[in-house]
Amino acid sequence: MPLSVEPVALDEVMAEALDLIRPLATERSIELCLPDKMDNERHVLADRQRLKQVLLNLLSNAVKYTPVSGRVTVSACSVSNGKMRVVVSDSGPGIAPENLSRLFVAFDRLGAEQSDVQGTGLGLALSQRLIQAMGGTIGVESDLGRGSTFWIELPNTISPLQQVAARQNAARSADTPPAAVTNNRTILYIEDNLSNLTLIQQIIAEQPGIELISAMQGKLGLELARRHAPDLILLDLHLPDMPGWEVLAHLKATDETRNIPTVVLSADATTGQIQRLIAAGAVAYLTKPLDLDQFVDILDQANGHTNGAPKREFAET
Repeated sequence: MPLSVEPVALDEVMAEALDLIRPLATERSIELCLPDKMDNERHVLADRQRLKQVLLNLLSNAVKYTPVSGRVTVSACSVSNGKMRVVVSDSGPGIAPENLSRLFVAFDRLGAEQSDVQGTGLGLALSQRLIQAMGGTIGVESDLGRGSTFWIELPNTISPLQQVAARQNAARSADTPPAAVTNNRTILYIEDNLSNLTLIQQIIAEQPGIELISAMQGKLGLELARRHAPDLILLDLHLPDMPGWEVLAHLKATDETRNIPTVVLSADATTGQIQRLIAAGAVAYLTKPLDLDQFVDILDQANGHTNGAPKREFAET
């Protein structure tokens, strides 16, 4: 299973998972207790979709196994080991200490014979493997008869936008004159993650002479590439309608787009993957989280300059 591990706005993902579970909680008259204030500045290193999948599993279990008119509490906080902890607690029946070790065993459904809750017994086992694959941990504490608390911990990180702001402040402090712009350029970014798109928009907004157009689906990206003939294409690999490598293949097989430089942006940093995409026609492969110096250098090349020097050919990264 491919994972795209990058900075993720934790509270944003928590809010999305809670919105999805709220109808089930309402149906069972379960009270959802949330933090008074959500903080969109908290970021963790994770695969956004997989993290939401894990949170949905924990929330779903909490709601399903909590008696009607019970309570489920969700919170998040930083812990001392440089990680962020997300906690899902319920007021359910709890789990006996001798059974806690069985919770993450595939197909082992504790107390299934006394419960009408349907399931396969795979949710927690898969959640554990996903969290571990993202460099995190998952655990549980329970008090029989008083409820259970599940928690996950993931590496804490700063927002990519904070990195951009720090870079911009440093540039302003250095009082570096802007490089000359030869002419306006157009960049197409094919990406379905709104957070990533926002990051690239903010970076490009600080670059003179560049217009950004975007597409959140591969097919739309191909259409925009044919219509606008951009000077550079930035391509994510995990798109909702078709994989990025297939988009690249279409770009290279079409006369109107064959010669447009295409740079892959992906968290998949395996050597084999990078070599395959470069061999397929990508001019560079930048891994996420983005190295801002590398990325701005790519923009400089697209914009016809690098620190005032003449434009050079794209170099493989």
